Amino acid sequence: MTQAATRSFGAEIRLISVILFVVDFVRGAILVSFLPIFGEKTLGLPLHIIGIAITAHYFTDTVVRIAIGYLMDRFGVRRIVQAGLVICLAGVLMFQFATLPWVFITASALYGIGVSPIWIMCLTKVTEEKRATQMGYLYTIWMVGLGAGPIVCNILLDYSTSFTYYLLLGMSLIACILSIWIVESRSSAVAVIPIKEQLVVLRERLGKMKLLLPGMILQTTGASMLVPILPSLATNQFGFSGAQYSILLTTGGLFAVAGLMPMGRLSDKLGGKKWFLVLGFSSFSIALYALALGLKFWECLLIASALGLSYSAILPAWNALLAAYVPPKQEGLGWGILSTVEGIGVMIGPLAGGFLASWHTESLVVWVSAVLFGVIGLFYLWFPFPEDRSGGRTPR
Repeated sequence: MTQAATRSFGAEIRLISVILFVVDFVRGAILVSFLPIFGEKTLGLPLHIIGIAITAHYFTDTVVRIAIGYLMDRFGVRRIVQAGLVICLAGVLMFQFATLPWVFITASALYGIGVSPIWIMCLTKVTEEKRATQMGYLYTIWMVGLGAGPIVCNILLDYSTSFTYYLLLGMSLIACILSIWIVESRSSAVAVIPIKEQLVVLRERLGKMKLLLPGMILQTTGASMLVPILPSLATNQFGFSGAQYSILLTTGGLFAVAGLMPMGRLSDKLGGKKWFLVLGFSSFSIALYALALGLKFWECLLIASALGLSYSAILPAWNALLAAYVPPKQEGLGWGILSTVEGIGVMIGPLAGGFLASWHTESLVVWVSAVLFGVIGLFYLWFPFPEDRSGGRTPR
């Protein structure tokens, strides 16, 4: 890569990272804080309507990803991302008229559609030789934005619901404006071929990675099944206060964010993804099992730190592994369908976690999740890893 190309890519990564931060800040604020509080306290909507709205967001986000990928390959990244951000803005605008449940649900679903192109854009912009490093950087931005949104929103909602809403609306507008400077990536190098032919290529590539597909769903299921039970686990079974639970979450998040870029660089330097995934998933499993034993607060802090570091080891290496299976010149479509497969687990996990907790206890959910991650770690110990695509070999 030439020096000029390096400078250009660096500027583009900075731009899309700002857009990613703004969008995920608003997304985290809306899903975790604004929808539950605004829906229940301001609009007086029942909790099941709020739950349906959040599910609708994740459902539309997951379902449209494959179409978003194809449209990016066909019409270019900038147009599709700009259209998505306008849809996000429309979704946020609808919330002020969401006195009826269907309007509330539709607004949340629209925001799910709008955010779909953002992460796929990030996946198609990084370079092969530095993919793990650059994805570590983008994952850091994503996690900081997604975590900061609810924290800021919770504080502001104590003072003014309307100010919080207009802040989120203004940030959505800023993201739309920033998208004007996205560099159009569609060029003569992109193969614009009929969707049927693209699906044939993609089917062949998915056939080569069929052993990987169950693991993709299981690992997102194992992680997302913890989401609905962690607060009650901390307060009801461990006896932690809300402040202690927040400290645990913050500790895990800080270690994950701090470890992402170093782990990404180390993965690029060593040139192998296998042991990062094996050790990452295995240590995640062990830490989860220990967490379910009901330890003291300082011991849980150590476990949260270990979980964060394990997560930072997994993410860049996992993305680099998936990159080997994305069809050349069809990156948008390829990443779209892979993201869709991962999204299946995100939709299954919360339902499974809630059911297991209602049937038995929250600790059972943690143990089941630990077993899933342990199985996945053993699976990657056996899995035949492909060489990097840059080396001229495709997965077999």
